[in-house]
Amino acid sequence: MRLRATLVGLSAVLMWSTLGLFGAASGSVPPFLLNGLCFGFSGVAAVIWLAARGRLRLMRQSVGVLAFGTTGLFGFHFFYFTAIRNAPPVDANLINYTWPLLIVVFSALLPGERLKAHHIAGTVIGLLGAALLVAGDKGLDLDPAHLPGYLAAVASALFWSGYSVLSRRLGKVPTEAVASFCLATSALSFLSHALFETTVWPQGAGEWGAVLALAAFPVGLAFFVWDFGVKKGDIQVLGAGAYAAPVLSTLLLIAFGYGAFTLKVTLACALVTLGALVAAKDMIFARSHNRRARPAEAGQHSKGRTPR
Repeated sequence: MRLRATLVGLSAVLMWSTLGLFGAASGSVPPFLLNGLCFGFSGVAAVIWLAARGRLRLMRQSVGVLAFGTTGLFGFHFFYFTAIRNAPPVDANLINYTWPLLIVVFSALLPGERLKAHHIAGTVIGLLGAALLVAGDKGLDLDPAHLPGYLAAVASALFWSGYSVLSRRLGKVPTEAVASFCLATSALSFLSHALFETTVWPQGAGEWGAVLALAAFPVGLAFFVWDFGVKKGDIQVLGAGAYAAPVLSTLLLIAFGYGAFTLKVTLACALVTLGALVAAKDMIFARSHNRRARPAEAGQHSKGRTPR
């Protein structure tokens, strides 16, 4: 169950890797409006699916649970958008991408979890690979004039890592409740759009198609499978594996003609892959041990049988 849940959770990383591609294809829609549309579409789709399966009651949770989930989803996006508007996007992204590392560190506070050296090592290796791509040739160049943006980026990383780790403490809350979080996040995003942005709607079938693709996967289903993964799977492996998102995103953009495959991309891919393998060492060895043990156990059982 733990391995299956971890793999399900990692599928969110694959979906988040399409953010760059679909986001680029969505045109000039401002961030909060795009957020409102995507979470609105995904929330409504989830409600329809739950109603069809007779599970609609599961999304109705206490005010405290609704506030927690909405704070996590909306808070992360609010502070991330604030960061990239008040600081250079490269710097803001680098600071924001500490959230997988924070997930691994914070997981030590969870009951039954042990933070080991290889978890930290694997996550740091993944961070180096992600930073190599996100920073480009510029690197991190902190300017005190952009302090509000940097603080917002720190807040976005803390919000998402905190949401992910604390979700584990709410293991009895069904994943179906994420539908409520999406709808509430959509409403708050539309409010933020009305307060801070000028309305620019998607133009044509292509841009609306990109918005729907965002709503279906990286700003939709991804949050449901991530919730399942952090509650039931190996949260340290999920944290380290999250660094695959910027690498896979870059590879997708290259595949669709938005960039070139360089030595830097190759090195980043190698570092992220190595980091994930190091962090998942226990899970890999445990599975390998189980495979070796099964034939031996089967042989012992067959020797112990009484001939008829």
